[in-house]
Amino acid sequence: MFRDAIRKGGPLSEVVRQFIDKGQLVPDELTVQIVRLWLDDHGPDGGFIFDGFPRTLPQAEAFDRLLAERNLPLTLIILMEVKMEEILGRILGRLSCEKCGALYHAQNILPQQSGICDKCGGQLIRRHDDTAAILHERMQWYETLTIPVVHHYESTGLLRRVNASGLYERGFVDILELLPV
Repeated sequence: MFRDAIRKGGPLSEVVRQFIDKGQLVPDELTVQIVRLWLDDHGPDGGFIFDGFPRTLPQAEAFDRLLAERNLPLTLIILMEVKMEEILGRILGRLSCEKCGALYHAQNILPQQSGICDKCGGQLIRRHDDTAAILHERMQWYETLTIPVVHHYESTGLLRRVNASGLYERGFVDILELLPV
C-alpha cells in the first residue's frame, strides 16, 4: 500500500517515501491514514488481505475500530513464521521493478531477461532498505512492536500460524487451506 501510495502521488506520498527510503517504520498515524484511504477506495465488497499490517498494537487497535466503523468483520489473521537465516536470504536477494513494483529474487525467482521485468520491461533494482543492518533493526522492532499484536489477535481466536520456511509453494498451500471457500 505504501509503495502504491508513493507511485500515485498525493499529499501523503512524500512523507511516506522519506520513511521507507531510510528503511524506517512509517508512523502509526500515517499508516492508519493510508489503510483508511485504501478501505474507502475499495469499499466493503470482495474482502481484502493485508500483508505486514498491523505491525504495532496501536495500529491493530485502530484497524479494529476502522473495521467496526465500516461493519466489516475480521475473519482471520495469519502469522507466517520464517527462520531468520531464510528471511535474510530472501531480503538480500529481493529485486523489484522500478516501474510496476513486480518482485523477483536473484536466485529463486528470476526474470526471463536478466535485470528486466517480465511484466512491463522496467529495470529491476534492489531496494535501498534491503540490507542486513536494516533487517536486524527491523527484527528488533518486530520483537518489541509486533509480538504484542500477535498476542492481541491470539486472544480473539482469529490468529493461525503457518510455517513459511522452505518451499514457497508449501506455505502458500497452507495459507489457502485456512481461507474460507
